[in-house]
Amino acid sequence: MKPQASALTDDFDDPLITIEEDEETHEEDLWFLPGPLEEEPDDLPPGPRAEPPDTAVIEDWAKAESVHAARLARVSGRLGALDDRLLRGPEGWRHRLALIEAANLSWFAGDRVSSDRLALWISMRLSGAQDDPNALARVGWAVRRLTGGPGPKADLAAFLDRRDPENIEDSAERFEDRAGGWLEVMTAAAEFHPITRACMGFHLWSLAGLGQHGDQIEAAVTASRIAACDGSGAVFAPLAMGGAGGLRVSGLPTERLARWLDGMNSAILTAMRHLDGTQTWSVRAEGAMSQLSGRTPAALRSVLTEWPLVSAPMAEALTGASRAAVQRNLAWMEERGLIREVTQQGRFRMWRIKD
Repeated sequence: MKPQASALTDDFDDPLITIEEDEETHEEDLWFLPGPLEEEPDDLPPGPRAEPPDTAVIEDWAKAESVHAARLARVSGRLGALDDRLLRGPEGWRHRLALIEAANLSWFAGDRVSSDRLALWISMRLSGAQDDPNALARVGWAVRRLTGGPGPKADLAAFLDRRDPENIEDSAERFEDRAGGWLEVMTAAAEFHPITRACMGFHLWSLAGLGQHGDQIEAAVTASRIAACDGSGAVFAPLAMGGAGGLRVSGLPTERLARWLDGMNSAILTAMRHLDGTQTWSVRAEGAMSQLSGRTPAALRSVLTEWPLVSAPMAEALTGASRAAVQRNLAWMEERGLIREVTQQGRFRMWRIKD
């Protein structure tokens, strides 16, 4: 009897291939089995994703700073020149620029407080029936923060005059938490130039939940103080004197920083021209008024240098002189072409220096 050949051979590869092919053939017949996983449609909703840390935006602003390094250096140099000018000039110059900047910021924010209304409110707390007391309070706060006092880095809550109420609900978002997140990002960007850091802080303000009802005066004032934090003469860096284009919120960090630098450059040049005119007027007025006796002429000249617009009641309150002496000197200065009346009305008249 001839023995049967073994089903196993010495070639161990062929039987394995045959077995795998048989298995594939059998699996095709098993219609009830699910298909491969990669062919299944993904109908499940996306799961929660880890949010990037607050400091992740710093890389974008670092890139923006490197792109505009040359422009940043030019604007920084002009801000340094303004700082030196204010350091050597009279104290009233800072107050004058702060009033002008605050009035421009109010128009940017939609409060539209004119310079004469602002002057009356700051000097004598006078307001008309058409004035919004909340708007005047916001602009008044801006003037105080632009003229001096500790900056936002010392205590942001004190700088903004904002605190959490004592009876706040546990579920409510606290101001100190929102401020803490913003300060954390600003601290992480400590190596940036102050102007870049100010721009970044302004554009992250609303994202941190620090804005109130769309009000941007707080953000702009805080940023202007940060930009000038290394100075000795300039308390703030002008942002709105040359127009509010630099404060427009749109685009990538590179585009925002470019607008910021252009806007600040224009504002600084406007401030410098304004100081040039004020200084020229002061020299001319001092020479023309040297023939007048008493302390009222010198005090009135100082008030006109410090305030963009002055009324007779304001001058009386600020100089301590009598109403008759103030009106007499104002009339004399107007006749000599040193000042001009801007309201063109018989009552509530206001004057400004005549360049």
